[in-house]
Amino acid sequence: MGLIGVPNDQIATVVTSLEMVAKPVLRPTPPSPFRLVHWPAPDSDRYRTLFRRVGEPWMWFSRLVMAEERLRAILDDPGIEVYAVTNRAGIELGMLELDFRAAGTCELSFFGLVPELTGKGNGGWLMGHALSLGWRQGIGRMWVHTCTLDHPAALGFYQRHGFVPYRREIETFADPRLSGLMPREAAPHIPCLGADSVR
Repeated sequence: MGLIGVPNDQIATVVTSLEMVAKPVLRPTPPSPFRLVHWPAPDSDRYRTLFRRVGEPWMWFSRLVMAEERLRAILDDPGIEVYAVTNRAGIELGMLELDFRAAGTCELSFFGLVPELTGKGNGGWLMGHALSLGWRQGIGRMWVHTCTLDHPAALGFYQRHGFVPYRREIETFADPRLSGLMPREAAPHIPCLGADSVR
């Protein structure tokens, strides 16, 4: 058993994919002070702002580096559904994105809340909505992936809600903090080992 080196300007993570292949008995959605608002074909800048707000602590960057044309092709596709979690003042504090582009399948593409809302039962509320929206007529499988950069409770959370792990992969990518795409303080649980890091 040996270790595989990762260059200092790269990040490595273990990605676990999970699935449900039968509709679960849906639990009543717990009460919440928040609302889930459908964003049909959202404005790119507004979408990226929420994506960054929710995902920056966990190194979500895929949609931030995506060319505008490619992002629009996703957001304008009728098989993609984007929802924002808002508080009573209308401030966006979370996001849910469902991908129905593969026949008979719903991918839980993005699921998250700002850090201040985690660990308080709000994730269960959002998952209730995700399952209710995802398991519609004609859907025979829902799936999601998480990785070791995500909140440490994420994998267990998905399993508690009925998702079963079926595949594990290793992903490496350039640290987005080194290019300035994300601030150095983003994802503080992941050490930044770039050439000009403080030693």
